[in-house]
Amino acid sequence: MPIEVAPPKYVVIVNAVQQRIQDGTYPPGSMLPSETELIREFGASRPVVVRALDLLRQDGWIDSRQGKGRFVLGQPGGANRRERERRYGALEDDERAGSTLLHAGEVPAPPRAAAALGLEPGTPVVARRRLIAVDGIGPVELGTAFLPADLATGTGVAGAEALPEGLLRHVAARKRVRFDHVTERISARLPEDEEAQLLQIAADDAVLTVLLAVCDRTGKPLLAVDLLLPARRHDLEDVYPLD
Repeated sequence: MPIEVAPPKYVVIVNAVQQRIQDGTYPPGSMLPSETELIREFGASRPVVVRALDLLRQDGWIDSRQGKGRFVLGQPGGANRRERERRYGALEDDERAGSTLLHAGEVPAPPRAAAALGLEPGTPVVARRRLIAVDGIGPVELGTAFLPADLATGTGVAGAEALPEGLLRHVAARKRVRFDHVTERISARLPEDEEAQLLQIAADDAVLTVLLAVCDRTGKPLLAVDLLLPARRHDLEDVYPLD
């Protein structure tokens, strides 16, 4: 009779996590289950689970951040995967590194942010605007995070101090909310005068606009981020199946 050889347990875990990322069970930007949870689910030892997670990280499916956990990047897709990793990382990384805080405080919600948050335009929200630059390249991102006023209350988001733990971790720790996934909408336009000046580009240089809605597990948007990216300093590429 034929002999059936089961795949190594770490391969089973890798395949299962990849499938869940592909079918949306683990959407880009979400946190993976902990090592302990995976050990319990797959009946594997910790070294086996760690090996599987390390392979997923090496192949670009997930990212590991010291002291924060492991996060989904999505199905590997060249430069676009790296671009998503950098954008989502900007929500979580230390604000003191490579960025300048331009504004923090209450503002009327602009139409794009209001739409992302499910609010009426003009509703009071707290905005946090940052300019990110890279040595040797220049400004690469102008972004504004918008939080509903009730979510921002009791946090330091409206203050001028840098958030060393990153915006998402800061808000989650103080408001006991859990951010689950991110949706994004990308478009292009010409910059306004102030935007061109801050990004150090010409008035006729196209910019990419990326609107992120950061949601909880139910799909409720808790935070919106409006990003402006100089097109000539970014290269977006993706790979996807046709069936």
